[in-house]
Amino acid sequence: MNTQARTLARLIHSVETSDGAGVKLRRSIGSQRGLYLDPFLMLDEFGTENPDDYIAGFPPHPHRGFETVTYMLDGRMQHQDHLGNVGDLGPGGVQWMTAGRGVVHSEMPLQESGRMRGFQLWLNLPAKEKMKPAWYRDIGATEIPSIGLPAASGGGTVKVISGTVTVGELSLSGPMNTPERPLSTDPLYLDLHLPAGARFEHALPAGHAAFAYAYEGEAKIGEGDAARALPHQSAGVLTDDGDHVVFTAGAEGARLILVAGKPLREPIVQYGPFVMNTREEIEQAIRDYQSGELVSAQAPRESRPHA
Repeated sequence: MNTQARTLARLIHSVETSDGAGVKLRRSIGSQRGLYLDPFLMLDEFGTENPDDYIAGFPPHPHRGFETVTYMLDGRMQHQDHLGNVGDLGPGGVQWMTAGRGVVHSEMPLQESGRMRGFQLWLNLPAKEKMKPAWYRDIGATEIPSIGLPAASGGGTVKVISGTVTVGELSLSGPMNTPERPLSTDPLYLDLHLPAGARFEHALPAGHAAFAYAYEGEAKIGEGDAARALPHQSAGVLTDDGDHVVFTAGAEGARLILVAGKPLREPIVQYGPFVMNTREEIEQAIRDYQSGELVSAQAPRESRPHA
C-alpha cells in the first residue's frame, strides 16, 4: 500500500550542445562533469525539423563500460557497428545497446528532411559487467506495450519500454524485462502522455534513483502543498524517500519520460565514450581502442522487425 509520495528534490535544466558530427541536442543529466544520477550517466534530447541540425549524424565512434538506450519519437536512424551489424530505428522504436568491453558503431539519419526527435540515455554497468561482450537489441514500436489510463484520473496513456505498469487489473511489462537477460540496474523507463489536468501515480522501489523529463508541456510532481512544477525540457530528480510518485499535467497537458533504476554505488571515471571505475581502466580502454583490441570480441545482436 502506498504511503508516501516522492517529491521533487532538484531540477537539472537542459542545455544546448552538440555531439557526433555536429548534431544539435539538449543535455540535462551529464551536462556537466560529474552531474550524474547513479546509475544514469547522461540524458540527451534531440528534436528538430531542420536537417542541418542532424544530417551529419554520429559517424563511427567507440564505447566501453555502459549501456545506451536510444528512443525515437520521430524520424529514422540507421545503426551500424564494426562487425557489420545493421539496424534501422524508426518512430516509436528503441535500441538497447550494451557496449560492454567495446563496440565501434555509427548512428546516421535515414532521411534528408523532416522531423528528427528522440532521446538517448546512458545507463552505467556494474564493475563486474563492464568487460562482458557487447550486445544489442532492436525493439520495434509494435513491441512496446501502451496502457490507457483511467478516465476518472483524466485519461492519457503510458508506454512501457522497461519495467512494469499496473492499471486496475491489467499489468504489462516492457520488452526489456526478460528472465533470459536480467538487467542489474532494474531500470524503469516509461513514456507518459497526459491530457490537461490528468493525474498519474506509479510505484517506485525503495532506494531506486528516479527522475522525470518533460519534453512537451509541463507537469507537477507530488501532492498537495508538496507538489512542485517540472518545467518544459528539464530533468526533475526525485527525492529518495517515498514509495510512489504522482504527476499532474499542466493546463496544456504533458508528455514526459519517467526513468528509475537501482544505484550501483561504485566509483565512476569517464573519459568521453569510456566509463569505467578507475583511471587505470580508462587508460587501458584508450590503449585497447588505439590497438584494435577494444573491438576484438564479437558483438552479437538480437533483432526485431520495426513498425
